[in-house]
Amino acid sequence: MPTLTVNLKRPHPKQQEFIDCKAKRRIIRAGRRGGKTSGMAIEAVQKFLAGQRVLYAAPTSEQTDAFWYAVTSSLQEPIQAKVYTKNETDKSIELPGTKQRIRAKTAWNADTLRGDYADLLILDEWQLMNEDAWEVVGAPMLLDNDGDAVFIYTPPSLRAAGVSKAKDPRHATKLFKMAQDDTSGRWAAFHFTSHDNPHISSAALGDLVKDMSKSSYRQEILAEDDDADTKRLIYGVWDDRTQRIPSFNIPSNWPVYSGHDFGGANPAALFFAQDTSTGYFYCFLEYLPGGGRSTYEHTNEFKRLTSGMTVVKRAGGNQTTEDEIRQGYGAHGWPISAPKISNVGAAIDKVRGLMELNKLFVFESCVHMLDELMTYSWKLDTAGLITNDIDRKSSYHLMDAMRYILSDFTPETAAYGKPMVYHPKR
Repeated sequence: MPTLTVNLKRPHPKQQEFIDCKAKRRIIRAGRRGGKTSGMAIEAVQKFLAGQRVLYAAPTSEQTDAFWYAVTSSLQEPIQAKVYTKNETDKSIELPGTKQRIRAKTAWNADTLRGDYADLLILDEWQLMNEDAWEVVGAPMLLDNDGDAVFIYTPPSLRAAGVSKAKDPRHATKLFKMAQDDTSGRWAAFHFTSHDNPHISSAALGDLVKDMSKSSYRQEILAEDDDADTKRLIYGVWDDRTQRIPSFNIPSNWPVYSGHDFGGANPAALFFAQDTSTGYFYCFLEYLPGGGRSTYEHTNEFKRLTSGMTVVKRAGGNQTTEDEIRQGYGAHGWPISAPKISNVGAAIDKVRGLMELNKLFVFESCVHMLDELMTYSWKLDTAGLITNDIDRKSSYHLMDAMRYILSDFTPETAAYGKPMVYHPKR
């Protein structure tokens, strides 16, 4: 039988570190194109050749395709010689008659990961997966063989919350910190940047980062992920696990409130319905049409979107300088009041009060609102200290819209189970 070659790439130094690690649980935090997935493909082939069963899972086909291409390229000769059987549909390679196998699978939660077991489980883009993929299915599947697990992630941009399946968008960050603090030797944590991959050209990296903000560069390229980001969040009390909910049909007898942020280029509005039996508010609709529409067109769209509903209150705009704009909306049959509270900090505190009492919920379909909600941050000064100024305030039109309307309510005085109804002036 002719000698068959397995073509494994030589790992770069940062890849070699996590490949050589013997910890039963590893978590890798690395920049885009830093080599985390390709490094795990090298290890997966090594473990497969040693007779092990390897399961790789990622929430997108783009990731599984990259891993699959790497392992099939390495094992091309023995596959062609029919030493190993390759199944393109199942994305699996196995030694016939044995349990020795590599499989790449698209999975993002417990249900999509079920039905398998492994000696080595690799969960890539872990920050986008639901935590139950590991807790409910991943950990138990390793029990029989005392298997190993590897978690791979890039620090989560909370703007990805709209596509993430995670209950807690920072669960990967918290797991990394736990692994760093572990002293038992069971866990190991690895961190490297995109710049640590010697196989990516400086020109390609330059093209990758040229349109990035400083924040995105820190997360996507430098893979920086620290607790300061959480402390900077203005609505850090928001619990995404319980307060982001599936959409449902709003009952026609629930009062509706709308918040508006004016602007020719970036007008915005949010619509909230209130369950008067509990006082809970539900953000069920966001409005971000972009520029180019007239006040008349906006008001017609608002009426269409809320057809059959009882709109009780509308608020928006600067309390003292945008009264003329409000009058324009009123002239077209959509009267908008000035916000009750002009002080931004005081209005934010009112909204935070609703969140702290778990009285504010947002439909998961309001992806732009959720994106803004979980990136709305205080600005840092030149010394890196948190200030009372909002970072990039002019970018957060939906946050302004929310503050304008919800600051009308006083959650601290609303007892649980009693309605918190706004009574308009007559």
